Amino acid sequence: MKILIDKNTRVLVQGITGTQGSFHTKAMLDFGTKVVAGVTPKKGGQEVHGVPVYNTIAEAKEKHEIDASVIFVPAKYTAGALNEAIDADIPLIVVITEHVPVWDAARAVEKAKQKGITIIGPNTPGLVSTDGCKIGIMPNQIFKRGKVGVIARSGTLSYEVILALTNKGFGETTCIGIGGDPAHGFGFVDGLALFEKDPETEAIVLIGEIGGTEEEHAAEYIKKSVTKPVVAFIGGRTAPPGKKMGHAGAIVSGGKGTAASKIKVLEEAGVSVARLISDIPKILKEKL
Repeated sequence: MKILIDKNTRVLVQGITGTQGSFHTKAMLDFGTKVVAGVTPKKGGQEVHGVPVYNTIAEAKEKHEIDASVIFVPAKYTAGALNEAIDADIPLIVVITEHVPVWDAARAVEKAKQKGITIIGPNTPGLVSTDGCKIGIMPNQIFKRGKVGVIARSGTLSYEVILALTNKGFGETTCIGIGGDPAHGFGFVDGLALFEKDPETEAIVLIGEIGGTEEEHAAEYIKKSVTKPVVAFIGGRTAPPGKKMGHAGAIVSGGKGTAASKIKVLEEAGVSVARLISDIPKILKEKL
């Protein structure tokens, strides 16, 4: 079953002529992604790795069918890029950019929700369908087609977990990075719902971290609606309260959002929480 993207997804890259946009467009193409167009204002008419560049999304849509957009533009321009994609009715928008103002992100997410558009991010590594579509910056070489769905707040932790799954022969169906910012679109519960319905996904790995309440909502949903085995890993066990750790959303305040509190609610929901990343494949082996 398609989870957000598959090998037929047609992708637009916003900011394709920039250093990051160009580099990751090449990697996405190498993975098999159908990158059909790029947009950079005032750079229309160029090509990047054989992909035609347009000045606006409206121009790109005149020539191409577009299913998803990925944004590689500086934070101060991200709100404009996001709104352009939403106004163009692109169904899936992936925002790689870090340091997007929380208010900009929150407004865009609400606007998109009203139109039935899915936003992943900001501050996300993107997502991968192992049947041949990558949108974002995840490393190509760590993936293998398999039976485990992965959803994560942390990009780096997700890479380590995915590599561990691949090396132990499990492989993945779809891997989704929801992003580490306090205001973001697609969340853990959204991903769990899709993995639960997917016949190819036999188990789910959830990678959380300190701060926020995403993991608590996930635990509540798992208890009520998820029948497949779920294994979790929570980053930040030793983080001092009140200090931001890596992500803007990874901060413990007022005694809430600690690793211990998240682990407790997940375990109460029947989730096996791994202490080490290397334990995840071992636990999955027992569950499957």
